[in-house]
Amino acid sequence: MSSVAESFLRALAQSLAAYALYPDGHKSRKEALESAYSRLHDVTQAKERPLFTFLGEDVVYGNAPLREMRGWEWSPRLAELGIERLEFERNVSQEELDAFLDELHTRIFLRRAGSAEARQMRPTGIKFGHIGLKGEEDMHLEDVKTGEIEFSLKEEAEAVRWMHEEIARHRPLPLLEAHAVVRGLAVAMQGQQQFMLPLVRMRSFDEYTTAHSLNVSTLSMGLAEWLGLGAEDVQGFGIAGLLHDLGKLQVPHDILVKPGKLEPREREEMNRHPTEGARMIIAAEPELALAAVVSYEHHIMIDGGGYPTLKYPRDCHYASKLVHVCDVYDALRTHRPYRNAWPAPKALKYLEDRAGREFDEELARAFVKMIRTWESGTIEVREDETIRVA
Repeated sequence: MSSVAESFLRALAQSLAAYALYPDGHKSRKEALESAYSRLHDVTQAKERPLFTFLGEDVVYGNAPLREMRGWEWSPRLAELGIERLEFERNVSQEELDAFLDELHTRIFLRRAGSAEARQMRPTGIKFGHIGLKGEEDMHLEDVKTGEIEFSLKEEAEAVRWMHEEIARHRPLPLLEAHAVVRGLAVAMQGQQQFMLPLVRMRSFDEYTTAHSLNVSTLSMGLAEWLGLGAEDVQGFGIAGLLHDLGKLQVPHDILVKPGKLEPREREEMNRHPTEGARMIIAAEPELALAAVVSYEHHIMIDGGGYPTLKYPRDCHYASKLVHVCDVYDALRTHRPYRNAWPAPKALKYLEDRAGREFDEELARAFVKMIRTWESGTIEVREDETIRVA
């Protein structure tokens, strides 16, 4: 009996990974759902109303511990969200399991969904919530409070640094690590009382690309949240923000850190990085078309300036225009070899003054309003710092 329960939990974890990596309707996502549903069917055939309890590193099935699952990485992650109990009241349909996985994925990885959307997705045959006193009402994910959050961005920074090293060695883009970094940033952005924007500040000029990639990803997800975009868009924009400057890994280091004005040859080298980044992303994963488009377009201005120069003037993708605003803001707020970091008010005024010319006016003004509104929730951290937020 424990073997079928173990198989189901492992299939559940694989399904959540697939829901994070692939859009709705993708073959891999469907296959993961079907595998999890098949194993859930085995569980419900073996035990009526199966109940799983997650207690830190331990998993209890019914009243007995699943010793084979001790140390399962998903147990503490679910418990920390208040999902300490998962019960299947009856044989649920595959559609209900799909809705449950989609809601769970949204809450775990992005921690953001409107209550109306959650109510529509909520399956009736699956219950989950805290372990409580007898008679306590079941809790659903929109009711869960996470309490004080303790986080650092050390792992995310190390992962991005490693990704960049792999790419610089002409190895494939580590796609799973990129998604893991975005999920980690999404979790760090969530406090109990407010939405946060944790921004990394580098210790040296050599770490600019790492910190900038993390910050543009965070700011892009924050702005997408602010604008009320859906969970899939938030995550997609986060990935695009993380990868937007990959092409700079092909630019010679002495050009990247040059304190003075670039020579024409050096400027030409620098201006190739959007195209090179797009090529690298497409070569690694064709399904990352959005990230490739953003990489190519993130230096193109609304008035047609910037680079690369378009042969035929056209509007850029919405994601490219959004990431462009976030990219410039973080660049202005960071110390560079050729200038000091600008204070936030000066950087925001730059965005306002150039809204409608360099930047999409609606996006620039929304970004400025977001930063001013979330001023208290914008936290600058060193990658080795640990922050506690209620």
